[in-house]
Amino acid sequence: MSYIFLSCAVFCIGLLGVLSRKNLIVMLMSVELMLSSANILLVYFSSTGLGAEGQAAVLLLFVVAAAEAAVGLSIIVSIFKLKGNVDVDGLKELKN
Repeated sequence: MSYIFLSCAVFCIGLLGVLSRKNLIVMLMSVELMLSSANILLVYFSSTGLGAEGQAAVLLLFVVAAAEAAVGLSIIVSIFKLKGNVDVDGLKELKN
C-alpha cells in the first residue's frame, strides 16, 4: 500500500512542477516524474498479481519516456537557438 502513496506523491510533485514552472526543461523533467510514478504503480500491481501485463507496460512506458525526452530536448534546443531562452512566456509569439 505504501507504493501507491509513493506513486501518488511522485505524480503530484510532477504535476506541481508542470503547472508552476515556466522553464521548459523543468517542465520536461516533471513530465518524466509523472511517467515514473505510473511505472511504480504498474510494477506494484504486477507484483501483487492484480495486473499480469504490468511489466510489459513498464517497458513500453520506458520506450515512450525515452522518445519523449529525445524529441522534447531537440525541440527545446531548437527554441533556445531561435529565441535565446527557454521560458514559456517568451514562446507566445510563436503561435500562428
